[in-house]
Amino acid sequence: MSMIAAFYGGKSILITGATGFLGKVLMEKLFRTSPDLKVIYVLVRPKQGQTLQQRVFQILDSKLFEKVKEVCPNVHEKIRAISADLNQNDFAISKEDMQELLSHTNIVFHCAATVRFDDHLRHAVQLNVTATQQLLLMASQMPKLEAFIHISTAFSNCNLKHIDEVVYPCPVEPKKIIDSMEWLDDAIIDEITPKLIGDRPNTYTYTKALGEVVVQQEGGNLNIAIIRPSIVGATWQEPFPGWVDNLNGPSGLIIAAGKGFLRSIRATPMAVADLIPADTVVNLTLAVGWYTAVHRPKSTLVYHCTSGNLNPCNWGKMGLQVLATFEKIPFERAFRRPNADFTTNNITTHYWNAVSHRAPAIIYDFYLRLTGRKPRMTKLMNRLLRTLSMVEYFINRSWEWSTYNTEMLMSALSPEDQRVFNFDVRQLNWLEYIENYVLGVKKYLLKEDMAGIPEAKQHLKRLRNIHYLFNTALFLIAWRLLIARSQVARNVWFFIVSFCYKFLSYFRASSTLNA
Repeated sequence: MSMIAAFYGGKSILITGATGFLGKVLMEKLFRTSPDLKVIYVLVRPKQGQTLQQRVFQILDSKLFEKVKEVCPNVHEKIRAISADLNQNDFAISKEDMQELLSHTNIVFHCAATVRFDDHLRHAVQLNVTATQQLLLMASQMPKLEAFIHISTAFSNCNLKHIDEVVYPCPVEPKKIIDSMEWLDDAIIDEITPKLIGDRPNTYTYTKALGEVVVQQEGGNLNIAIIRPSIVGATWQEPFPGWVDNLNGPSGLIIAAGKGFLRSIRATPMAVADLIPADTVVNLTLAVGWYTAVHRPKSTLVYHCTSGNLNPCNWGKMGLQVLATFEKIPFERAFRRPNADFTTNNITTHYWNAVSHRAPAIIYDFYLRLTGRKPRMTKLMNRLLRTLSMVEYFINRSWEWSTYNTEMLMSALSPEDQRVFNFDVRQLNWLEYIENYVLGVKKYLLKEDMAGIPEAKQHLKRLRNIHYLFNTALFLIAWRLLIARSQVARNVWFFIVSFCYKFLSYFRASSTLNA
């Protein structure tokens, strides 16, 4: 019997960010391994035209929860949706709901955050710092609370090369940042943002670092732990391989490359692609929740959930496998630029040019206008280029994360818990995982029909042939123009022709003598 699964039985659990990718995988695992848990409270922001219960049903009706419904048929009754808005004071939770949360909650998993790299500092501070502060205040009023688990990011201190499992201080106290956001106008905030974030690349990493400091400073006597996952990707094993439902991380790049929008990116092929499967993060999170509640460490422990130090995979290797998978499982309606090679070198090392990306999109939009359809490709390409510029920092660098606490926790688990809540990335086969990832993007995110793969392969072959013919014709035209304008080029051309003629003559003469 799993001690971790048994621990969550009968518990009332609060999850923030439950409607997000990681939150859904966390809920699924809890229901599947601990179907006798009492209730999961989920904070849900009101949405026009949709009730809270409808939003919960929408989540549970996805393929992700198919196995859950077998072991926990009454899963709908065990989710309690709480109307909340993390942008508001006290999260705009009603008095009745707040009283229920404070009276019954045993475990808090704080997964909610803005993960937008280009988010305005005011909004990023509100969601990643102020909301964390307010949730800690709520937690301090929960008499039955056993553990508070804060999900941060391994890149919160990406301005360092080597990162230990400690909370690093920030130059400016989080309280001062929170207070200043309340009275500074947007123009001043925009002006001081680069000075505040310093050598960090964006407001996301900066505010996640501030959030960690808040957790450490204002946790009081709570049993708290911080988990820092790296780039969270599709599921590895549970509940099935390759499940993903958003465009964050590599998923958006896989789609862009598979559809033919993305031809090259600026990356360092030997830089470590520190990708971590979502189910690995969830397994560690649940193990940390158990350990924190049962063993009550004297200080706030930080756990790194990364792969690069134990089972590294570089961007070059990942690009190769993605391309190899495209050959076996091509995406529908691939839009191939006819003037560039789609090779691993291009996908991993070449410096891309914004004009070369936008030109085909503009041409394609012109074609759509001529056929009476709405142009959309330029808008998509501009969005893709913005995304590339934001991730460029992370795909050209490598980091070293210590994992002493994570390894300590792994050794503290029973063999059964190590199996049920496996977070040992040394067992991960990257080639198999990436193939399942690409397949999952096609199947679960794009919802493309797998029966159309043979037709897509034929379409891909036709596009490749057109691509080769176009490049050949382009080369011949360019060479012909060069010969017409340059004496040197004419001399080189005549030399090549003469050499080929002599070689063929020699070959023919040799063949005649041998005969």
